[in-house]
Amino acid sequence: MLRAYLELLRPANVTTALADVLAGFAVAGLSNRAALPGLLVSTACLYAGGVVLNDVFDRELDRVERPERPIPSGRVIVTHAGLLGAGLLGAGVVAAAQATGQAATIAMGIAALVLFYDAVGKRHSVVAPINMGLCRALNLLLGIAAVPAALTFAWPLAVIPFVYISAVTTLSRGEVHGGKRGPAMFALISLTLAWLALLLIALRSGSRAVPAVVLAVALAWRVLPPFWRAWQTPSPVAIRSAVKRGVLSLVLVDATIGAAFAGPAYAAIILATGLVAAWLAGLFAVT
Repeated sequence: MLRAYLELLRPANVTTALADVLAGFAVAGLSNRAALPGLLVSTACLYAGGVVLNDVFDRELDRVERPERPIPSGRVIVTHAGLLGAGLLGAGVVAAAQATGQAATIAMGIAALVLFYDAVGKRHSVVAPINMGLCRALNLLLGIAAVPAALTFAWPLAVIPFVYISAVTTLSRGEVHGGKRGPAMFALISLTLAWLALLLIALRSGSRAVPAVVLAVALAWRVLPPFWRAWQTPSPVAIRSAVKRGVLSLVLVDATIGAAFAGPAYAAIILATGLVAAWLAGLFAVT
């Protein structure tokens, strides 16, 4: 039973959410450290609650397309999953409120977007990528909200995870039956633009530019080739490979931001969450 619930929670994906908050905290100048634990608990709960409720809403479709998942296979009772997902979203908002009022507001926004995506947004080809992109953008802002004043000048940075995850979500819609080259091309171009913006931030980070640029180059090496292959041949296998690489490589986006704003030692802490996510991805499904 424990294994089934862990599969439902998608531990690897939840770990990547921690990296978003850590990156945002770097942008905030690593100040108000007392707020960080609450923010990390908040993002973990919000992300976990979202993926659990996603499977609750998808249970009938999964009976046909992914019968091995915990709910359609009967290993997790759907009402229990619903209560768990709702409880995790609520816990995420409460944990954020222990940090700052602005963090609580952002957490409520994330919870609302998660519910909308799970219930409605994911069924629309245009709405779904925007919805998911906004969730990740707000997740970065959740970390910045440790120092509310930092939000006034740093909020444009949230455009990078917004575009990045929108691209990954656009491509992911072809995971089961395959996709089309048009959406795959859109995803590839969007991903490239997000990377270029990240590279510009890295180049302009002064004495921290070298480690930040190295991480940005590593990101390009990790994600651009599989997205290129998915555009050339948008088969389910190629798309799933690219999406998995894109999700797990989000930690490199966060580490690049961390290096640019707080230096290589802090970036190494963010990268450590990626190592944990990669290990967990070998044990539990990412998609």
